[in-house]
Amino acid sequence: MPYVNIKVTREGGPEGLGPSAQEKAQLIAGVTQLLQDVLGKNPATTVVVIDEVSLDDWGIGGLPVEEYREQQ
Repeated sequence: MPYVNIKVTREGGPEGLGPSAQEKAQLIAGVTQLLQDVLGKNPATTVVVIDEVSLDDWGIGGLPVEEYREQQ
């Protein structure tokens, strides 16, 4: 039983929204299909979990992600 954990930042708009329900459904379907195509895994037993992480809890290159982005 494959288990895939996708982590994305929760951002955008004043409420700090992450991906929409439709985007999450697309991610789940796409990852499930990829595992079936590449590894021959059964979609019925493939688990996909999407975690949304606050930007305050995300860092790249030793910096908070927003500071990192400003430097790019």
